[in-house]
Amino acid sequence: MSNGCGAPTQGGTIEAGTTETVLEGKVVSDGTPVGGAFVRLLDSTGEFTAEVVTSPEGDFRFFAAPGSWTVRALHRTGNGQADVSASGPGVHAVQIAVA
Repeated sequence: MSNGCGAPTQGGTIEAGTTETVLEGKVVSDGTPVGGAFVRLLDSTGEFTAEVVTSPEGDFRFFAAPGSWTVRALHRTGNGQADVSASGPGVHAVQIAVA
């Protein structure tokens, strides 16, 4: 995979291969999953890379290159973000609270 990112189907479970870096998580508000939130992936310079919409259960997933990422959630109930350091292949969990 190059420097870009892909946006697979949201929700469900996934197992990352030995060369795949996956950023996977959930958007919540007061502990309740937030479906329909726009989740943006920004690289270490703040450059927009990809966007997905959360599943009804608040789940999102990106395939990404190893490195530092910011994951930002935007929803009518509020916004939130989290920084992720994906040092290598595997599934890297992210939870974002919007308020």
